[in-house]
Amino acid sequence: MTQDFMPEEVSVFPIPAFTDNYIWCLHNASHAVVVDPGDAQPVMAFLKQHSLSLAAILITHHHHDHTGGIARLVSANPNVPVIGPRGNHIRGITKSVSQGDTVHLPVLSLTFSVIETPGHTLDHIAFYGHGALFCGDTLFSAGCGRLFEGSPEQMLHSLNKFKRLPDDTIVYCTHEYTQANVAFAKAVEPDNAELQAYSDWADAQRNNDNPTLPTDIKTQKAINPFLRSHLSGIQESLASHWGKSPVNDVDAFAGVRRWKDEF
Repeated sequence: MTQDFMPEEVSVFPIPAFTDNYIWCLHNASHAVVVDPGDAQPVMAFLKQHSLSLAAILITHHHHDHTGGIARLVSANPNVPVIGPRGNHIRGITKSVSQGDTVHLPVLSLTFSVIETPGHTLDHIAFYGHGALFCGDTLFSAGCGRLFEGSPEQMLHSLNKFKRLPDDTIVYCTHEYTQANVAFAKAVEPDNAELQAYSDWADAQRNNDNPTLPTDIKTQKAINPFLRSHLSGIQESLASHWGKSPVNDVDAFAGVRRWKDEF
């Protein structure tokens, strides 16, 4: 698979929101698209600071910390398209999309494919294109979203879709959960040298008040226990923790997720 990378004139910036959210803003010199604006205020401040016009809003799932800013942003920017999951359950969506649909953002010369990723929620989707993945709360650095609505089998299937993407795919997660996730990952895989090195890097980033995101698929396949739960080492760790061996890969993933929930 050949990557079609982001145009040079398009930047991707994390707008901080709440305590640990990132609202990703894709922009050129004049227009911007935001992903999962849970809060309108920091988006509006960023747009004003950089003299940008809001061209579109992308939504990955229905949770309020990803949708709460839609109404105010639309009020300030009438007719702006709001593109998100099907189901008519998210107020403000103007275009519903599902697996395999294509989202065109002509003002930024961008085109994204929609990937359905149920697990964290049943309506969850991701946007993939130009070597970039905007994955909401499905995948985090060294972690994955809690299973509020979906099953372990659904979530594993969703994450496996991401694992099949090119290794150099840049992953734009929406929460700064990296240090807590890494602490858990080290409990699961204490002998993972790449994980330890990543832990040191993440600590340095946060100590300097820098984001640990974005990440990439290659890194996550090396350090993320939820992308590695099929491996014998992790399954042995699970057996030691739970006192029983997983019977298959779904059982192993479910065991890792339950372990994290209780960590």
